[in-house]
Amino acid sequence: MAKGKDVRVRVILECTSCARNGGNKESRGISRYITQKNRNNTPSRLELRKFCPYCYKHTTHGEIKK
Repeated sequence: MAKGKDVRVRVILECTSCARNGGNKESRGISRYITQKNRNNTPSRLELRKFCPYCYKHTTHGEIKK
């Protein structure tokens, strides 16, 4: 039996400050994390404060589309 949609889904979190400054030549890249979320408990987009090695500080990482 196949399940319809899984409850836990894999999401990609991307640094919002690096993504905004995409044209900035000082930044070497964009920080991304992979995590899981429960679709039933958090139907909206996930945002967490994670460490960005390119900004050298804790910044908000938001969920992006795959």
